[in-house]
Amino acid sequence: MSNVTEVLQVTNQTFDDWATNADAPVALRLKQALLPVEESGIIFPPTYADIGYNIDTLSDGKRVATIDSVGSQANRLEPIFKSESKKPDDWLVPQIEVVIRKEVDTEVMRSLLDLAHRAADAVVQSSPGLLKLIAPAFKKLQQGDAGPLCAIAPTSLVFGVWDSRGDSGEKRPRLVRSIIRAWDVEPLHTAAQFNSIWKLLGEVQKEDLKKEAKAKKTDLSEKGLADAPATFRKTKIPQYNKDTGLPNPEARVLGGVLVRGRIEREVTVNLVALRGLRGANDPETAAIRKYLLGLSLIAATADIELFLREGCLLRYAENGDTWWQVPRRGEPTQLNLSGDAIKQYTTTAAGHFRSKWPEVFKDKWPKEDGKTPELKYEFDLKEAKKLLAKKTAEEEPQPE
Repeated sequence: MSNVTEVLQVTNQTFDDWATNADAPVALRLKQALLPVEESGIIFPPTYADIGYNIDTLSDGKRVATIDSVGSQANRLEPIFKSESKKPDDWLVPQIEVVIRKEVDTEVMRSLLDLAHRAADAVVQSSPGLLKLIAPAFKKLQQGDAGPLCAIAPTSLVFGVWDSRGDSGEKRPRLVRSIIRAWDVEPLHTAAQFNSIWKLLGEVQKEDLKKEAKAKKTDLSEKGLADAPATFRKTKIPQYNKDTGLPNPEARVLGGVLVRGRIEREVTVNLVALRGLRGANDPETAAIRKYLLGLSLIAATADIELFLREGCLLRYAENGDTWWQVPRRGEPTQLNLSGDAIKQYTTTAAGHFRSKWPEVFKDKWPKEDGKTPELKYEFDLKEAKKLLAKKTAEEEPQPE
């Protein structure tokens, strides 16, 4: 029996089948091996209120830590579609900007690709010009036509979107789901001592500062005017164990985790969710699915920077990437996915929607060839204030 693993060579026909063939695999899966840059193997996971690190203990006693969550990964991936080119022919998605505020010599702007909730973000709801495009697109999506939103904000469909602040309340799942975990970890703690100028002050100065701090109901150490140890973090967990009198480890300042096992990034492209999207007719449906598949694969294969936070700088392991296509039944098949082939396929698929952009963005699109479109929309503080009084989908009572 041969031990050689069969590797499927992916072609344009393979891409098309994934996007449009109902009998095609249900998902594509990538496993990436990651390594810490520091030789100690100590990295810092994200910290969450009250619980600290998100660490689960398995039945065999091993602990698994979340190093980067699904939502965080989506927010790191979406900006890869920002383009420095002024030519729309070089864009894979529309380069929409929101002017947050205007200053004397500049405008403070944010790309739609940087907004955490994408086309459903509060910033969009507070930008009337942009909302005039997005709101009808969500209504069309609610009616089963993903085409309008695909032409305006396709990454909202790639990374998932919920119009919880809008009128439609439409919610769509992620086509690309990515997460980073570390296996077999040991939580560590740290302590520090902040030394202020307190010892240099005279007695009169110290007394005056104490009185002022008491009057203002604040701590001198919080303002950097008194020495302060950093041993415990702010949490509801008691600092000391009432039975032993010893410091409670769960209340201590966190010092990262020592990773004894592997660090893995898992990426899934959900082909079932992709093939669930439809357009106004069959040709439009096929165009939507091919375009979003291409964007999903570009996102999934992107070598994003892995400086996740202070104390967590990772790198990709050599030959540590493995792609699989997952069928409804039977064993997954390993894939050979070429980045160049994906880029070429996506560029071709994007052409269908690129041709729609002048009509979609109308006056934002120049009538003369060679001029750069300025897809800029203004944030309106008055509209943001109105949003504060509006109920969102999260606040609405849920059925029993």
